Amino acid sequence: MTLWEGLAVLLAGIGAGTINTVVGSGTLITFPVLLAFGVPPVTANVSNTIGLVPGTLSGAIGYRRELTGQRGRLIRMGTASLLGGLLGAYLLVKLPSAAFDTIVPVLILLALVLVVIQPRVARAMAARKREGSTAELGPLLLGGVFLTGIYGGYFGAAQGVLLVALIGMLLQDSMQRINGAKNVLALIVNAVAAVFFLFTSEIDWTAVLLIAVGSTLGGQLGAKVGRRLPPPALRGVIVAVGLVAVTRMLLS
Repeated sequence: MTLWEGLAVLLAGIGAGTINTVVGSGTLITFPVLLAFGVPPVTANVSNTIGLVPGTLSGAIGYRRELTGQRGRLIRMGTASLLGGLLGAYLLVKLPSAAFDTIVPVLILLALVLVVIQPRVARAMAARKREGSTAELGPLLLGGVFLTGIYGGYFGAAQGVLLVALIGMLLQDSMQRINGAKNVLALIVNAVAAVFFLFTSEIDWTAVLLIAVGSTLGGQLGAKVGRRLPPPALRGVIVAVGLVAVTRMLLS
C-alpha cells in the first residue's frame, strides 16, 4: 500500500467512524476503498470489521450519557447481538468466497435502500412515540436484533440503520438513547466477529491499523459534532460510495 493509498484508507476510517456513530453504514465508505486498492473482497471485509471495532467502541463511549439506565435491556439485546454476530462471522468463513461475491452486492443495495428510507422510518418512529405506544423486549425485537447480528457479522453495512429502526419502532425511548444503544450493539457484533476472524481468516493488518486509528477519531467526532452534519448530504455520500462499490464488484 502506497503512502497516498494509506492516507485514503485513514480518511475513509475517519469518515466511517463518524458515520457509524451518527447513523450507521460506515462500511460503505471503507469497504469500497479497500477494494479499489486491490484487497480481495473477503479479506477486505474481515480487515474492515476488525479495524472498525475501536471506532464503534469510541462511539459507544461518546454516547455514555445516553446509556444511563439501559443496562438491563442492553444485556438482553447484547446477548442476541453476540450470538447473531458469531453466526454471521462463521457463515462468512465457511461459505465459499464466490458466495460472498454474489451476496454482497445485494446486501449493499439493501443497505443503500435503508439509508435512503431512514428519514421516513424516523418519522414513523416519531409518530409512534406521539401516540404513546410502549413495548417491552419481546421475541419480535430480540429476534430482529439476532438477525441483524447475523447480517453484521457477515457484512455489516447499515446494521446501525437496521438497529435504530427496530429499537425505535418497538421500544418507547428518545432517539439519542436509541442511538446510544445501537452503538453498543454494533460494537458487540463487530467485536465478536473480529475475535472469530483473528483465528480463522486472512487479514490485511496495514488496513486494520489505518481503519482502527481513523475510526477511533471518527467515533469521537461523530459523538461530538456529527449530529450537526446535514443528513441529506451525509446520505448522498453514503449512497454514492455504495453504488461505486456495487459497480466495481459486478464489473470484476
